[in-house]
Amino acid sequence: MSGGQAPIRIGYCLSLTGPLADNGRSALLAHDIWREDVNARGGLLGRRVEFVRHDDQGNASLVPGIYERLIDKDEVDLVIGGYGTNTLLAAMGLIAERERFFVGLMGLGVNNALAYPNYFAMIPTGPDPNAALTEGFFELAARQDPRAATVALVSADAEFSRNPVLGARSNAEKYGIQVVHEATYPLSTEDFTPVIDAVAESGADLLFLCSYLADSIGLARTLRSHRYRPQMVGGAMIGPQNTAVKTTLGPLLNGFVNYEYWAPVPTMMFPGVGELLDTYQARAGEAGVDLLGHYMAPLAYAQMQVVAQAVEATGGFDDASLAAYARKETFPTVMGDVRFGAKGEWSQPRVLQVQFQGISGHEVGQFRDGSRQIVVSPRESSSGELVFPYAQALTAGRCERGEMSWHGAPVNSPNWRTSR
Repeated sequence: MSGGQAPIRIGYCLSLTGPLADNGRSALLAHDIWREDVNARGGLLGRRVEFVRHDDQGNASLVPGIYERLIDKDEVDLVIGGYGTNTLLAAMGLIAERERFFVGLMGLGVNNALAYPNYFAMIPTGPDPNAALTEGFFELAARQDPRAATVALVSADAEFSRNPVLGARSNAEKYGIQVVHEATYPLSTEDFTPVIDAVAESGADLLFLCSYLADSIGLARTLRSHRYRPQMVGGAMIGPQNTAVKTTLGPLLNGFVNYEYWAPVPTMMFPGVGELLDTYQARAGEAGVDLLGHYMAPLAYAQMQVVAQAVEATGGFDDASLAAYARKETFPTVMGDVRFGAKGEWSQPRVLQVQFQGISGHEVGQFRDGSRQIVVSPRESSSGELVFPYAQALTAGRCERGEMSWHGAPVNSPNWRTSR
């Protein structure tokens, strides 16, 4: 690096406190690992990289002011998007007004209405994100025997849930599944028994949930103790991707089918992702963040790889040039090769559906590999078979100490065997 050159300053906000802090702080560690990696290789354009970060506290109303400060007062060279739909939506007005190049971290359908040409989304939901996030759940249900005919849609009353629920309605219709119950609940809900009571009254074959971290825990606990047993449950829950939620719920997660963006299975071991996660996991405990980082770290690191490639290829920070480059090029990342479509979404979806199987106890180590969350969709990425229905999945766990174990066959079938 040239000693006399000022560092490149990249500005953004992250939810480092508030309801999204667990995911925000996990992204922060992945970003810091990227910064260290790129600086060890000589920086960008021969200049060291620094971050200018402000905590948005998970409060969307703070976001426009943060980006105005970053651009006008902090005078950063580049801005990037923070984490999640609410944050990114809140930033888009100012970003579009200032015509900035903007790569967001996750966020579902953020650019659907605005169609801002300089926006790019680091999320594998593809050009129709609402449908892609939820289609795997309904496609799986439609090819099971007995075939599901009805679904209940239950979601938190929040901005992040609106697009997934739109996608769920569309996919239910596509696969000939009737919506017989639809309800929202406040994010402040603590007792989910009335919510599940109402679903049980509908008799829905499927229960599609769109929930946040705390309510995902409450819903899972309520379902396990409730008389209601749908054929499949899950879909668009934010929470089961988080290691703390996994270890909190433990066996209560068995049987749930839910989306993931990355999983530790052979088809997802893209170049560099193993090394990233090794570094991340070695530092996660001391940093007080998600211990495994499977959900946030690969996408957050890949977000910065996209920015870096565009800067190096165009030779600077001109927002129009960076955006023009990103619209036409392929980006090799730890999430695999990424190309962007018309509204800045990935040109092809790469959403996984996983089913939690065989969880025993609450120890974190069982979640390090893919043996407890089986990729069941899409077929080309699958690592095992769906246990169906949900009631069977609850009792089909892999146990220790020679107890009986289930590996993809009906209960009491000849394929029951003893764990090794």
